[in-house]
Amino acid sequence: MDLKAYWETVHETKAQDAVSWYRAHLEMSLALIERADVEPSASIIDVGGGQSTLVDDLFARGHKNLTVLDISATALEAAKKRLGENAASIHWIAADVTQAKLPEHAYDIWHDRAVFHFLTSETHRSAYVRQAARLLKSGGHLILATFAARGPARCSGLQVVRYTTESLARELSEHFRLIESADELHRTPNGRVQPFVYARFRAI
Repeated sequence: MDLKAYWETVHETKAQDAVSWYRAHLEMSLALIERADVEPSASIIDVGGGQSTLVDDLFARGHKNLTVLDISATALEAAKKRLGENAASIHWIAADVTQAKLPEHAYDIWHDRAVFHFLTSETHRSAYVRQAARLLKSGGHLILATFAARGPARCSGLQVVRYTTESLARELSEHFRLIESADELHRTPNGRVQPFVYARFRAI
């Protein structure tokens, strides 16, 4: 499957607030980023950020060194339009995170809500973890949110991998140490409840 074409179609045919993962504000993500206790100048990358409002809220809180990466250029263009003139202050990257050519040790925080659980092959998961380890600074923070063990087995027509805090920690154990975790019940726009697990790690 051509994943880029697939996700371009999703973002071309569905409104921002119609996709199942939509949330007006990512409160849990914002709380974990705040607890990472980094300076406003810290470099933050939102992996799979697409049309998420996380970048808006971080910018409003004084974070100005922001990068949004997504496989869908359509999603990024929509986010830029929403942000208006503030979009020029943000770095936008249209790429597959497992293959993107980015500078080593460039980021203080790597945030990902609902990308990692789409990586159903061990090869892709290993590539993702190596990429995060390569791009984060020493002691940097990795914040992941995935479907929890009781979450749905599919999303947007694609199979996903569901996690517990412990299974996430095992996937990342070669390069990252678990700091904290939290559960969240996400309510989709159509009213369904999806259990998520959030975890914050530090680069070893």
